[in-house]
Amino acid sequence: MAKTPAKTKQPAHPFLTDIKTLRARARKHIEDGAITAAYRADRETVIKLLNEALATELVCILRYRRHHFMASGINADAVAAEFLVHANEEQMHADQIAARIVQLKGEPDFNPEGLATRSHAEYVEGENLIDMIKEDLVAERIAIESYGEMIQYIGDKDITTRRMLEGILAMEEEHADDLASMLEEMGSKG
Repeated sequence: MAKTPAKTKQPAHPFLTDIKTLRARARKHIEDGAITAAYRADRETVIKLLNEALATELVCILRYRRHHFMASGINADAVAAEFLVHANEEQMHADQIAARIVQLKGEPDFNPEGLATRSHAEYVEGENLIDMIKEDLVAERIAIESYGEMIQYIGDKDITTRRMLEGILAMEEEHADDLASMLEEMGSKG
């Protein structure tokens, strides 16, 4: 009778780093905060992209706020209220992005000088309610494409940033849907 070789005991979680190594890594370079050796993205590029996204959000906040106050006409109250909701949600995005930039050991760029050139979206005032809705919809469509490209670029190299951007993207898509519905209801789709 042939002897079968003794089986070696497999670790319970072969894909996880052993606890001793995890603890040692956590203590090494502690000043890096959330940035660990497992972070695989080009941190400086991610910070640059996030600062562009921050500028885009800030421009959108300003445009939505102006539209909120300047909305006039028969449908103005409901549309103005929606503009304000969108402005507040864009502010939440800006805050999330700025906080992530700091976590990545960067500096959020709130400098108003050059804000419009750093932004992907434009600041267009619009002459009437329809124009305002259209300009906001264009900006949301730009944001949707920009966030989609950032998410693709980041991939699985920075999961936290990717998940944050995915959440923001979902809300930008909701904004675009809201604005498209408003245009349709007002009979000025296009």
